[in-house]
Amino acid sequence: MAKTIQAIRGMNDCSPTESPLWQWVEGKVRSVLQNYGYSEVRMPIVESTPLFARAIGEVTDVVSKEMYTFWDNDEQLTLRPEGTAGCVRAAIEHGWIYNNEQRLWYMGPMFRHERPQKGRYRQFHQAGVEVFGIANPEIDAELIILTARLWRELGISEHVTLQLNSIGSLEARKNYRSALVVFLQQYVDLLSDEEKERLEKNPLRILDTKNQALQEVLNDAPKLLDYLDDESREHFTQLCSLLDAVGIQYEINPKLVRGLDYYNKTVFEWVTSALGAQGTVCGGGRYDGLVEQLGGHAACGVGFAMGLERLVLLVQEVNAAIELPKAVDIYLVYQGEGTTLAAFQLAETIRTALPHLRTMLHCSGGNFKKQFKRADKSGATLALVIGESEVQNQQVVVKDLLSGTEQQTLALVDVVDYIKNHF
Repeated sequence: MAKTIQAIRGMNDCSPTESPLWQWVEGKVRSVLQNYGYSEVRMPIVESTPLFARAIGEVTDVVSKEMYTFWDNDEQLTLRPEGTAGCVRAAIEHGWIYNNEQRLWYMGPMFRHERPQKGRYRQFHQAGVEVFGIANPEIDAELIILTARLWRELGISEHVTLQLNSIGSLEARKNYRSALVVFLQQYVDLLSDEEKERLEKNPLRILDTKNQALQEVLNDAPKLLDYLDDESREHFTQLCSLLDAVGIQYEINPKLVRGLDYYNKTVFEWVTSALGAQGTVCGGGRYDGLVEQLGGHAACGVGFAMGLERLVLLVQEVNAAIELPKAVDIYLVYQGEGTTLAAFQLAETIRTALPHLRTMLHCSGGNFKKQFKRADKSGATLALVIGESEVQNQQVVVKDLLSGTEQQTLALVDVVDYIKNHF
């Protein structure tokens, strides 16, 4: 017997029993985004490696440690680790944002080579939103309000908390970076080897360290909000006022910086502790210089992304009231001469007349007892039964598999109306 081949570590299958919940969550995401007038875009999974190096930052963990990169002849390519860079590249390449506003969304797999853990995998899935051409804080507020509505739709509002910060302009961050480095150099003995490397290359990332002793020291560190330029401070004040006006609760987290280099001004995260240690469900912010940085005409941008694995886990954990659609509504069983053709014709008639219902044809033979066992296992509400006498008399037997009521014999021409009324 040949040796079995298993999935690559951190790249998981989604079983038939798991996929209905995924479909339900993805459907809610699509519905809310469309409700706000956002349009879907679909980008390639593979992009040129320099795109991510330029957009995300070469000293970030994502680019320096986590990307799946390979050579294709003389071109270096990478499996996308996130969606923003590819969306900006597409918008520039196709001229979507030249003197124009765009509100876009996407959904699909991303790839990062990191240690797999609950809710975080090497192939993972994100839904993301990118808005181009709107500079004012109203759009920042809309994105946050949009996500709050999604949490209500998913039944998880009570289990997520909004954290908010402003990281200001590039100049403000440069000044703050210098002050933070001076402060942290007093406590270099507390830094791990990785944090010492960050102190040289990307010191703001130390603010979200998991090192508890260092976190206590950081309580006395300089605050980024104190280094904001006037424009960023006013932008943040207006954003908070808009959120207050619509009743969105938030915490200002002065240590929140996000992990990618392209952010400026507003940054935010929705976090949860319902899955154990506090984890991020959704995060985003502004990136006003990224379009120009990637070769486009200057255009401001703002967006967010949410990890679908973690979102599905959270829904599973806290929303006991969720009702998922059935895999099958109607199951057709048939046995005897002439019944196969009659069953196929009836199944297609039902699918044409009632396309919102899920109709399954047995197909695998066997006696009625075996077929009814399969019908019960499918979870169907109704079984339609066709035997030789039903074919001769142009009839169908209808059995309610859930209520246990007496089965009925109907004229073939009345079956669709009966099903329509039943559902």
